[in-house]
Amino acid sequence: MKIAVVGATGMVGTVMLKILEERNLPITELIPVASARSAGKKVSYKGKDHIIVALEDALKMKPDIALFSAGGDTSLEWAPKFAKVGTTVIDNSSAWRMDPTKKLVVPEINGNVLTKEDKIIANPNCSTIQLVAALAPLHLKYKMKRVVISTYQSVSGSGIKAVQQLDNEEAGIEGEMAYPHKIGRNAIPHCDVFLENGYTKEEMKLVKEPKKILGDTSFSVTATAVRIPTAGGHSEAVNVQFKNDFDLSEVRQILANTPGIIVQDDLANNLYPMPITAQHKDEVFVGRIRRDESQENTLNLWIVADNLRKGAATNTIQIAEYLIENNLV
Repeated sequence: MKIAVVGATGMVGTVMLKILEERNLPITELIPVASARSAGKKVSYKGKDHIIVALEDALKMKPDIALFSAGGDTSLEWAPKFAKVGTTVIDNSSAWRMDPTKKLVVPEINGNVLTKEDKIIANPNCSTIQLVAALAPLHLKYKMKRVVISTYQSVSGSGIKAVQQLDNEEAGIEGEMAYPHKIGRNAIPHCDVFLENGYTKEEMKLVKEPKKILGDTSFSVTATAVRIPTAGGHSEAVNVQFKNDFDLSEVRQILANTPGIIVQDDLANNLYPMPITAQHKDEVFVGRIRRDESQENTLNLWIVADNLRKGAATNTIQIAEYLIENNLV
């Protein structure tokens, strides 16, 4: 089993290598891939140095699976080339997510849609993954009607440059700016670029992607995405109106019994999800579970996850695990 990690030196790629070390995938050969300027350098994996190769060389090696996290342009150009030589590509960019010919997958929810013929598989947006992980089992039971989301997203979601901006600000250093404003002691309602409708691309991902993952367009979604000065982990305040009424104790039980979900909802002991405690973990944490008393059949949730792990690298690797376990690659 030859597995390539494309974008091995980036933030998500680095986490992918770490998670591959932690999990028991049957890898016989790891192929770290990065830009031509990084080719020849080394990355460490399971105590051994591995030489980084360029995309052209990785393609000739015909890996069984290629985990892509190198940006949309790279994915659009190279994913089809790898697919053509028989490699199954799992892509972490937004390049293929809304392509009707490509599957958008959170394995616990819709891994069963995958087949051997799927040679380019899309990994959802980080904020989408934690959202649908919590909402999918509730939708199955109560049927969602409308979802209103406000996100509180860490700087790590913008990449190394944004993390460096926050570090510089905290150290009092003038440096390169990833955002149009200071991020320290601030909240910027601007994740990704603005579109003609006044929403950002990040917000529209949250509107569109859950419907594709759940295979259901019967519910509506609206979102506001905000960048905050946390180092890692995205948080979401979610208000969801269902077609059917619910019992709060049953909601908690459904969530607690859902694989990959941890309920933290003990108000007497100040236990609720926070990015600082979700960081470096693979689960999605749900708390502040309460009825919206202003509207019937409506629930409030607070959902937190590590955006670099379950929101990106872990979910990508879980897709690979699903393919291997089900002999789809």
